[in-house]
Amino acid sequence: MSLWSELSRSRLLSRTQLMARYYKYRSPEELEAGARALGLDIPTSQDLSVLLSPCQVGDRTVKNRMVVQPMEGCDGTLDGAPGELTIRRYQRFGDGGAAVIWAEATAIAENARMNPRQLWLAEHTQRAIGEMIEICRRSHRAANGSTGDLLVGLQLTHSGRYSHVRPQLAVHDPVLDPLTIDRSTGQPIGKDWPLLSDDDLKRIEDEYVDAARRAATIDVDFVDIKQCHRYLLSELLAARNRPGPYGGSLENRTRLVRNVIGRIRDELPDLLVVTRMNAYDGIPYQGQGEDFVGAVCDHDLPLSTAFGTSPHDHLDLAPEEPCQVATMLAELGIAMINVSAGNPYSNPHVVRPAEFPPVDGYHAPEHPLVGVDRQFRLARAIQQAVPEVPVVGSGYSWLQDFVPHAAAANITNGSVTLFGLGRGTLSHPDFARALAETGQFNRKQICRTFSYCTNLMRTKDHPLGQFPTGCPPFDKQTYGPLWKEAEPKLTGKSE
Repeated sequence: MSLWSELSRSRLLSRTQLMARYYKYRSPEELEAGARALGLDIPTSQDLSVLLSPCQVGDRTVKNRMVVQPMEGCDGTLDGAPGELTIRRYQRFGDGGAAVIWAEATAIAENARMNPRQLWLAEHTQRAIGEMIEICRRSHRAANGSTGDLLVGLQLTHSGRYSHVRPQLAVHDPVLDPLTIDRSTGQPIGKDWPLLSDDDLKRIEDEYVDAARRAATIDVDFVDIKQCHRYLLSELLAARNRPGPYGGSLENRTRLVRNVIGRIRDELPDLLVVTRMNAYDGIPYQGQGEDFVGAVCDHDLPLSTAFGTSPHDHLDLAPEEPCQVATMLAELGIAMINVSAGNPYSNPHVVRPAEFPPVDGYHAPEHPLVGVDRQFRLARAIQQAVPEVPVVGSGYSWLQDFVPHAAAANITNGSVTLFGLGRGTLSHPDFARALAETGQFNRKQICRTFSYCTNLMRTKDHPLGQFPTGCPPFDKQTYGPLWKEAEPKLTGKSE
C-alpha cells in the first residue's frame, strides 16, 4: 500500500465530521494550514499577476492563464442545435474575459449523445453552432477588446456506455457494468451486453474526423478529442481485457485516439487539436448507511479496467500510463492537455470535490481538500511528463474565494500552465475580467459547490427529456424558476 493510499484511508470521515461544513477558511494561509492538517501540500500565492500573463498554446498566444472548462448546459434542441440558453451561456463566457473558452461536449453522431438535448455537430446544426461560436467571440471583443489572443474551441465526444439511445461499451467492466442502465428498459445491462466491434470503432474514427472537418468550417480555434469521465475514448484507455487491435497493450488502447489526432493534424494543419483526459479513473462508489456516505463498490483485485489506478489498491494513483499517453500525444502535435479524473456517475467526489453532493450521489467519504489535492497531483505529473505542452489543471472550484491563489501557486511552481473553472463559470462567468479589473473574484458570484447545477442536470422529467442546467442560487432570474419546477421532481414531494 502506498503512502498516498494510507493517507486517503486515514481521512475517511466520521459522522461528526460529516455533519460539519467543510469550507471555513478566511484566508489563503488558513487554507494551507487546513491542507497541512490533513497531510496535504496545497500552496497558495498572494501574487496573482501570473494569472494575467500570456502563454503559448500551439502556434497561438493567449493573453491570460484562465480557462472556461467545458460545461454542458443540456439546453440544446432535440436535433442538436444550440438553444436560447446555450447562446446566452457562450455570450456570457465571451464577455467574461478568459483567454480560452472550451465549449461543451458536442456529439459526433446522434447515437453518441449523452442526453437528448446535447449539442450534435452535424450538417443540419453546423451553421447554428458556428453562430454560437461567433457570438462568443463578438461578446469577448465588445467587453475585452481584440480576439487575436482568444481561443475558442469545441469538445468532440462519443458518450459510449452513457449514450442515451443505448449503452455502447468498449469493454466490460465488472464493477461498472452492474451500474450501467439501459434507458430503454430502465434496467442494468447484462453480462452478455454486446461490445462495440472493431469495425464500429473504425466507423467512429471516421465520425470524429468528419466532425473535426465541420468544426474547422465553422472557424473554431481548436477541437478537443475527449478522453475523460469514462465516455468512449476514456473507457478505451482502460480496455486491458478487450481482445484485438483496440485492447490489451497501451499501444492498442490508444489506437483510436492516436489515429483520430494524426488524421486531423495531417488533413487540417491549421486546426489546433487538444484533449481533456482522465489521469485516474478510480472505481465506483455507492451511498451506504444512515448517513449515506459513499463506500466503494465490491470489487476483485487486481483491478483490470481502471485507468491511472493501481490494480492492487483503488486509492493509489498510478500515473505511469497517463504520462505515457501524454507523451504519445505530444509527439503527435497535441497543443494542450486538460487533466481530469473520475466518473461523474459513479464516483462524483473524485471528479468535482463539493460542499454538498449531487442528488444522485452520496456524502463524500473524504474531505474535499483530498480530492482537490488528487487533481493537482495528477495535473502536475502530466505537466512534468510533457513540459513542452501546456497543461490545464482542474479541480479548483471547491477552493472558492482562494481559487486564484492556488492557481497562481501551481502555475508559478510549474505544476500547470493554465487553470480551468467548470461549475464556477456558471455562477461567475466573468471571473477572469473581475480578477483583471479588481484583483479578485466577485464574492457575490463565487460558486459554493452546492450541486444545484448537477441536480438540475440529473432531472429527466421534462417534456424534452432533460432539464437545462445552470446556477439557481446566483443566476436566479434565469434558473430560479427552472429550479422551482425541478425541485419537486427531484425530492418526490409536491409543492
